[in-house]
Amino acid sequence: MTYTGWILLTASLVGISSGIVGVFLILRRMAMMADAISHTVLLGIVTAYLVTKSLSGFHMLVGAAIAGIVTTFLVQWLHSKGVQQDASIGVVFTTLFALGVILIATKVGNAHLDVQHALMGEIAFIPWNTMEVPFLGKIPIATFILGIVLILVVTVIGLFYKEWKLTTFDPALAASLGIPVLAMHYIFMTLVSITTVASFDAVGAIMVVAMLITPAASAYLWTDKLLVMIGLSAFFGVVSAWIGYYFALWIDTSISGSMAFATGVIFLISFLFSPKHGMLSNWLKPQAGKS
Repeated sequence: MTYTGWILLTASLVGISSGIVGVFLILRRMAMMADAISHTVLLGIVTAYLVTKSLSGFHMLVGAAIAGIVTTFLVQWLHSKGVQQDASIGVVFTTLFALGVILIATKVGNAHLDVQHALMGEIAFIPWNTMEVPFLGKIPIATFILGIVLILVVTVIGLFYKEWKLTTFDPALAASLGIPVLAMHYIFMTLVSITTVASFDAVGAIMVVAMLITPAASAYLWTDKLLVMIGLSAFFGVVSAWIGYYFALWIDTSISGSMAFATGVIFLISFLFSPKHGMLSNWLKPQAGKS
């Protein structure tokens, strides 16, 4: 596959997996958790580096995943103690991210690990960091990891689709039916953490947040059917990746930043022209009624 092909495939995998998970984040009104986790994983990456003194390897993924899961548990713990959920997210998010920034400034030294890299990612370098995979040959490590994560996301969501649907729309009914609502919540947030961590090094925090939230928010404007919403969200994620990449080449700017910008453009189009919730549709309905 070509250099461009690997970048587009990697970004598309981010768009699909994030789009699927993002739908449930939107419906559960937990969009800010995506922002929180995408930033607090920085602390996990820095901690893993301080322990191993290496910027490559599986330990970086483990450290970031642990930080994401710790974020989820701390937010839920504060919320269970009476702190409002948005406030608990804000407290945990800012504190852990700030701690990560402080450790970078004081402990990391001259290593190639900085806040700019954490925020914007280095997707242009993805095709050069490869591994040998049986039957597939040499492929980028990030692409392989994101492929595994996508399979995991589809499997977990698919196997427990009815449970996810019920706990999302009516957790009280789900609890009365014997579904472990709290356990399902932690499983889902672990899935969010894994998806975020897998995407973090390739595309950075900004694009992770954009891909988790904006395609799902756009899909929400087009349909009320959950399966259709999931499909649309994944589709919008892929389209944003492709449009953003070629837009970045056109004006010679950040690839990840352009992909994140493309998700916003798709949302704006959806916000204006979606048949049920779009501004134009809502404006035309009263006009049609008058005539």
